[in-house]
Amino acid sequence: MAGFDLILRGGACVLPWGTETTDLGVREGRIAAMGDLRTAAAEQEIDCRGLHVLPGLIDAHVHLRDPGDPAVETLETGTRAAVLGGLAAVFDMPNTTPAITDRARLDWKRDYLAGRAFCDVGLYVGASKKNIAELAALELQPNVCAVKVFAGSSTGDLLVEDDASLEAVMRSGRRRICYHSEDEYRLQARKPLFRSGMPHRNHMEWRDVECAALGTRRLMAIARATSRPAHILHVSTAEELDYLRDFRDVATVEVLVNHLTQTDEAYDRLGGYAVMNPPIRDARHREAAWAAVRDGTVDVVGSDHAPHSRAAKERPWPETAAGLTGVQTIVPVMLDHVAAGRLSLGRLVDLMCAGPARVYGVSGKGRLAAGYDADFTVVDLKRQRSIEESWIASPCGWTPFAGHRCTGWPVMTIIRGQVAMREDEVLGPPRGAPVRFAEARGA
Repeated sequence: MAGFDLILRGGACVLPWGTETTDLGVREGRIAAMGDLRTAAAEQEIDCRGLHVLPGLIDAHVHLRDPGDPAVETLETGTRAAVLGGLAAVFDMPNTTPAITDRARLDWKRDYLAGRAFCDVGLYVGASKKNIAELAALELQPNVCAVKVFAGSSTGDLLVEDDASLEAVMRSGRRRICYHSEDEYRLQARKPLFRSGMPHRNHMEWRDVECAALGTRRLMAIARATSRPAHILHVSTAEELDYLRDFRDVATVEVLVNHLTQTDEAYDRLGGYAVMNPPIRDARHREAAWAAVRDGTVDVVGSDHAPHSRAAKERPWPETAAGLTGVQTIVPVMLDHVAAGRLSLGRLVDLMCAGPARVYGVSGKGRLAAGYDADFTVVDLKRQRSIEESWIASPCGWTPFAGHRCTGWPVMTIIRGQVAMREDEVLGPPRGAPVRFAEARGA
């Protein structure tokens, strides 16, 4: 047997067909062998006994704010946070300043990754009313994970709210398209009901259940009419989850770690640091999200990492900036849910690795299998640790999960056979590369 560049020995490996204690051999950045490799040699060997080896986990929904405000986040700090938190890849949203909406900006962003990204990065392209005709070509450009549509207003100036424009977007291309689903007309009609200085929990009253459900019902009608597959991001209501079960022919579903973990008590405890779009809601919706995880309705769990400065988060509501940090904390919090028995470790891997790979058409990532990228998230399921803001790598420096006690913690992140993080230490220079997608090969 030829030598390996790296062997992970004796870890409990979460494979597509179950968990097995086995060795993993890596050659030239890919998994070359699995099994008993005691007689094999490698340039580097890592003892993983007592640890679980997962395929490199993916956060398919992050806002790295680059280009934007480096005092809040940069591509370098955001991907550093990702590897510290156990992530091997992230997919970066397009509502930057300026937004990623054309070929020139996309090419710039792809080149910009080199030497700055600590993990691998997929790129969204933003839809606007001005670039609808170009979307079919843009979605096929290398390293594009999807087109992102803001059907309800959020951070940034990308908004496609009317049915005619939404249908035109859906008819421009063929790949699965991703939506922020809130009904803009209801948002604007209800805005005069609220005034500056009201309690932060009014955020979930303004952006209410019907606002989200109406937006999703409209999108599903257009998706069916156009036969265009749709991925509904950050589904936050019981009503939407129930409705989407009847649209599995055209719909896939993401829920956020926040909607699985927090309820409306967070507004009283955290104030502006609980404000996000769509909002955190009451316990009924959290329980519906867990039911949807258990019955397979949910395809992906993401963080919607969206940092803002402390000053922006501490403005009176509704001037409070909407968005929460999460790229560094999603893995510990989800491992804690595993420890609490809310989902299995295998289901976590499905939601944060196989699921994103399936929904977005990732090439070479998503499972521990021969020939796939040697991306590994190594975790200690018994380690107990509290999330502390001193650990957060994003320049904004805060997390809505400060003080959250976790059982289960990422101890190593390996990307294409290179150890990027081990025991809270980021190792080596930024070596991240653009993620490859089966249908995104250029046009």
